[in-house]
Amino acid sequence: MICTFKKKLAKVLCGVLVFTQLGTMQAFARPDWPSDTGIEAEAGAVMDVDTGTMLFGQNSHVEYYPASITKILTALVVLEHADLTDTVTYSDKAMNSVEVDSGNKLSLVAGDTMTVEDCLYALLLASVNQAANALAEHVAGSIPDFVDMMNAKISELGCTESHFANPSGLNNDDQVVTAFDMTKIAAAAYSNPKLLEISSAKSWKVGPTTNNPDGASVRNEHRLVITEDTSSEYYCPEAVAGKTGYLLKAGNTLVTYGEKDGRRVVSVILKGSPRQYFIDGKSLLQFGLNRFQNVDIAENETRYVTGEDQVDVNGTSYAPSDLAIQTGKKITLPKDATFADAELSLGAVPDGAPEGTVGVLNYIYNERKIGSAYLMTKAGAEALAAAEAAGGAETTAAEETSEESTDAADPSADDESTEAETETMGEADVTTAAGDADNASNQAGSNDVKTGFPAKILLIVIGILAAAALIGGGIWFMIQNNRKEAEAEALRREKRRQRLVAEGGDAEAEFNRLLEEKRKRDEERRKR
Repeated sequence: MICTFKKKLAKVLCGVLVFTQLGTMQAFARPDWPSDTGIEAEAGAVMDVDTGTMLFGQNSHVEYYPASITKILTALVVLEHADLTDTVTYSDKAMNSVEVDSGNKLSLVAGDTMTVEDCLYALLLASVNQAANALAEHVAGSIPDFVDMMNAKISELGCTESHFANPSGLNNDDQVVTAFDMTKIAAAAYSNPKLLEISSAKSWKVGPTTNNPDGASVRNEHRLVITEDTSSEYYCPEAVAGKTGYLLKAGNTLVTYGEKDGRRVVSVILKGSPRQYFIDGKSLLQFGLNRFQNVDIAENETRYVTGEDQVDVNGTSYAPSDLAIQTGKKITLPKDATFADAELSLGAVPDGAPEGTVGVLNYIYNERKIGSAYLMTKAGAEALAAAEAAGGAETTAAEETSEESTDAADPSADDESTEAETETMGEADVTTAAGDADNASNQAGSNDVKTGFPAKILLIVIGILAAAALIGGGIWFMIQNNRKEAEAEALRREKRRQRLVAEGGDAEAEFNRLLEEKRKRDEERRKR
């Protein structure tokens, strides 16, 4: 009877332990990757510039026409191959390699000249198509050769889903991008200090030309960048730079670069609608900045670089004291996650890695790459840090971006008609529009950060109380059950004794002998 009680009690305790373990596992499960955002445009994406982490995507691997956001790539290639003070001449070819109704905002004519810098301001602020052609000829000698340079550049950035056919973004069936690739291009572009300076300017006065002997002013057309009215739906203090685009087949396209609390993010909108595409761009930008955090790898990672035991790195043994982690590299995490929530894997040394690299620390969160850093010898890490400090330029992780998994359904077919580029289409002043739903989602993000840890403690406390209740209830039940069984056993013995007494004295003596033997066996079992 006692053995039966012990077995039943053990089962109850095992059940309680399983329950509390499940509660603890749930309490400490890493937070889900935020996805509570969305856009009305057909496609879009938002990426962290410093880690290359894709934060959110919608149809982000579907090809669309880019329109004038093409000019971001054009400017990047120009800045990498030309001096700002160079003189650019507008040739007949540059003036005429545009569509009939594509406009001529600066009233340029063949033979006009500008500096490369003035051309870039005209290109990025006013989206002058002739400036794109003139810059292409200046850098590469011809527009087709410059287009080859553009495609080589995106290949270098790791873009495999896009292709360019002209430097301006005007209609061409072979000119397509995905939101995923466009975030990589934008991240690289806005990591160029001069390109960022030009794209963030509200206005600029270019030098004299034939029809504007006193020069002419060009103004930024990106509403999120230029709006200062805090009551406007376009007010977005995080927005620093960007570029608009429009074609009938492309719809409204938009790239926005933003900064907040030391983080840099780019958002991309493809096949948007008038006015709403700015709201979509703002929503993705603020989602990317408000719902995530960047955590320094070298300041938090202890594996491979601490302890006394030798560590194996790609087949070679090292003392942890001889190794160091590349400084300045970060991973991107949800606001309420910790560094320990990220999964680490060690990769082989890639081609072109700095001297002293012995491996790559790759970090994953819910099957998505969130950042990486070189594992190096101490001498190599110190040399790399010194070289980066001497360079002084910010770096981007655009080449190391990861696939995201939140794509929506396939988009509907594009309108088959064509129309020349008209940047002002869908950008007229508006006094009323749908409200921005971002504040609600951003507030939710803040609440997640503030209540995440106490919620875990509350779950643990509830689990402990439930476990205590189960244990207490189980013990009480077993005691009551054991008492009933004992009473029933005593009643059976008494009935048996009375029966034996009725049968004669010898039977009663035999009963007492058997009972005494059972008591001795029970006593010996208890001692064991």
